[in-house]
Amino acid sequence: MTKRLYQHIFMGAAILTTMASCKHKELCYDHPHSTDVNVVFDWTKAPQASPKSMALYLFPEKGGEALRYEFTDHKGGSIRVPTEKYKAVCLNSDTKNITYPDIRTQQTFYVSTPSTQLLAKMNLSEAAIANAPRAEGTEKEPVHLAPDMIWTAHLEEIDLKNAKEPTITLYPEQSVSTCTVEIRNAKNLKYVNAISGTLSSMAAGLFPGKGSDALSEDRVTIPFEAKMTPDKGIIDGQLRMFGHCSSRQTQHSLIIYAVLADASKWYHTYDVTDQVHNAPDQRNIHIVLDGLPIPKPLGDGSGFNPSVDNWHSVDVEIEM
Repeated sequence: MTKRLYQHIFMGAAILTTMASCKHKELCYDHPHSTDVNVVFDWTKAPQASPKSMALYLFPEKGGEALRYEFTDHKGGSIRVPTEKYKAVCLNSDTKNITYPDIRTQQTFYVSTPSTQLLAKMNLSEAAIANAPRAEGTEKEPVHLAPDMIWTAHLEEIDLKNAKEPTITLYPEQSVSTCTVEIRNAKNLKYVNAISGTLSSMAAGLFPGKGSDALSEDRVTIPFEAKMTPDKGIIDGQLRMFGHCSSRQTQHSLIIYAVLADASKWYHTYDVTDQVHNAPDQRNIHIVLDGLPIPKPLGDGSGFNPSVDNWHSVDVEIEM
């Protein structure tokens, strides 16, 4: 083969390589794979909120894993995103008691809380709080921690393919409720060594991709810390919850557990269904109860000698 023929073959190969290279670059230029997107969290629906961080989940319309972006500014920021169509869910990420059992799709995106012990708030030994009774019908109901304060929002359609200046705006709103408890005219609080409470049959979690009030059908009991003012005969408590009774009405029981100085154990059950269901503001529920006749411990001369190993019930009639 002559030298001139070699030169022609080399030049032809170079031309083909150059043409292929130019075609590839032109294709990428006409159809970029990613774009810069301005994300805005508009707090019009929750003007007092200022979480330390926010998380945004984008779910590609064509399927696949969700894309997660973290923001240290609760007002938003700029991110680089593959140029596709998406659905979205956002919520604050500065939480301790929030779990994410399912984040596969926007519709199944589910948040809940970890399980815990019924009387974990008492800070006593397991033996001291063992076999604590449950409200009737809730004996097998899981016990979960109360959720942190969360704000959520979602979007059904985000098209980044045709946007000239891509912006995603979401409007987070409060997605949990706060419940305060006040018990008046409680007796013998000065003899109480440890006290706590539980509220039964609350929603186990939330589907923020469906809305801020899309609750789980599963029910849990939530323990809460109780505080005493012995000289005034008052017990106060507070807890958060996702909500209650998304589709069917459920009875809600509040139980106060007390361990006295003589190690005897007492519990008192209240039906608070009406107060929970009929609260004017379902994001701020206030339960008020009257009367808690905790007995005096041994040594008061009453002659009453309860076993310290078992829990003893005192029935209380409530006048609302």
